[in-house]
Amino acid sequence: MESDILKKICYTEKFTALAAERNQYVFDVAVESTKYTIADAVRRAFSVHVEAVNIIRRDGKARRDRTKRGHLGYTAKRKIAIVTLRHGDKIEIV
Repeated sequence: MESDILKKICYTEKFTALAAERNQYVFDVAVESTKYTIADAVRRAFSVHVEAVNIIRRDGKARRDRTKRGHLGYTAKRKIAIVTLRHGDKIEIV
C-alpha cells in the first residue's frame, strides 16, 4: 500500500467471506489513524465509495523476556479496520 495509514489487506477465510457476503474489506491500519482518515485513504487508493468504517483495537500482549530476569516485554499494538463499500463497488484482491 502506498498510504501511511493502510498497511495491508487481511487475507483470512473469515475476512474473505465478509467481502463476498457483505461487501466489507479488512485492513491493518496505523494505530494513530481515525475512521475519517481510513475512509479517505481507502477512497484514494482504490477509487471506491466508503459507506462505513468499523475499528478493532488490539493492545499488545505481555510476553516474558528471557534475557532479563523478571522483566515483561509487550508485543506491538494493532488496529484493524473493517470498511464497508457502497453496493456495486469492489476492491480487486490479487
